[in-house]
Amino acid sequence: MPRLAALLFIGLTFSSSQYSNAQASSFTQPVDTIPADLRGKIDTVTAKVLADTGVPSASIAIVQKGQIVYTNAYGKARLEPPTPAAPQMRYSIGSISKQFTAASILLLEQQGKLSIDDPVSKYIPGLTRGDEVTIRMLLSHTSGYQDYWPQDYLMPPMREATTSQHILDTWAKKPLDFDPGTKWQYSNTNFVIAGLIVEKLSGQPLMHFLQQNVFTSLDMKSVYNTDVARLGDTDAAGYIRYALGPLRPAPKEGAGWMFAAGELAMPAHDLALWDISIMNRSLLTPESYKQMFTSVKLKDGTDSGYGLGVFTKPRSGHPALEHSGEVSGFVSENIVFPNDKAAIIVLTNQDAAPAAGIIGRQLTPIVLGIDAQSSSQAETQALTIFKGLQQGQIDRTLFTDNCNAYFSQQALDDFSSSLKPLGAPTTFHPLAEELRGGMTFHVFAVAFKNTPQQVHVTTYTMPDGKLEQYLVEPVE
Repeated sequence: MPRLAALLFIGLTFSSSQYSNAQASSFTQPVDTIPADLRGKIDTVTAKVLADTGVPSASIAIVQKGQIVYTNAYGKARLEPPTPAAPQMRYSIGSISKQFTAASILLLEQQGKLSIDDPVSKYIPGLTRGDEVTIRMLLSHTSGYQDYWPQDYLMPPMREATTSQHILDTWAKKPLDFDPGTKWQYSNTNFVIAGLIVEKLSGQPLMHFLQQNVFTSLDMKSVYNTDVARLGDTDAAGYIRYALGPLRPAPKEGAGWMFAAGELAMPAHDLALWDISIMNRSLLTPESYKQMFTSVKLKDGTDSGYGLGVFTKPRSGHPALEHSGEVSGFVSENIVFPNDKAAIIVLTNQDAAPAAGIIGRQLTPIVLGIDAQSSSQAETQALTIFKGLQQGQIDRTLFTDNCNAYFSQQALDDFSSSLKPLGAPTTFHPLAEELRGGMTFHVFAVAFKNTPQQVHVTTYTMPDGKLEQYLVEPVE
């Protein structure tokens, strides 16, 4: 059986539309076990972000204390005919699929069929420098293979069916973008190679392997492979918007383009089940989870911030595993806080839109039960300091002795003379937050009305609230 045809679930012989409708009856009912005030906060945030961004709908799932406590959907899953979004509907999760491919590789390693430090040439011959690139490099985006789909829209060739071999022949046999292991660069090509390794060593299509070894084990009953066919009429439809124009149906990728890198669709509830397995470490061995969730180091020792199929940077000061996803018509966000036994899943149905990420970020302090004002307070404080520095002034009570020493009179004069001409900031918003050296690190992006010059502000905040660092750096 050709691989693309075989990727439908085992034993299913009816059409994709029949499959979609048949599966609708197996969905778990919506979950709502949270207090009314928490529900109100989640609903308010989600509804407002959809209104502000114009994204048609969002489906969310919330995990607390290792249990799914809330699922809900907002907006319209389909515009014609108008169809309200519902929690049982499936949305494409895009690149969140990559962690399932990574888990498949680790399962094969547990079975003794490979080592993730094997060269890819051992399994897929003929690729550029395949004797130097390892499977670990594929799964951590440190291989150097060029990405076949970095764009946030669907190009004409991708509307036609392709094969994994075509992707490899076109992108994995050209010169590498960098020497293996020396840089981090996101590349879908890596996971196509990894998916083919799974198929070769398991003797099964990737989706069959996942169904037998992951989905069935975790009771994920409604997973669908959109690399074979578009989602059915009982699921969400994907949309695209050109500039500020109206929402329009998004084109569908041709079969084969999303294999192993972005092919999965599911309700938020099913993705939450996967997240719970991550918290409980119930599917893989402890060693496999350690490899998956440990940030890979580059050859010069630089931390990539990425494990095997997941980003590993903290969120709001809490250890986190995160990945977003985007395919034509859909954007998703999945954040797991393993130590807190909490997770936030947000699935939306408009491509190249920020709603999923914004909702995930705004729900984080609400779901974790931490001070929702902490990040905004850090932003407000950093902006106030910035405006003072434009005038050559600071409140030295806000800083540690080290940082006060940094702000010599010469430093204050240079800050003022270089920043004051830029005028008042028009935007000042956070880009990143993480823990390091016992402090909280923030990055803020600053833009101005009358100049294209932008700057980044980086700060380190001590546990007592004082600033150990406040730097302003140009964005070239």
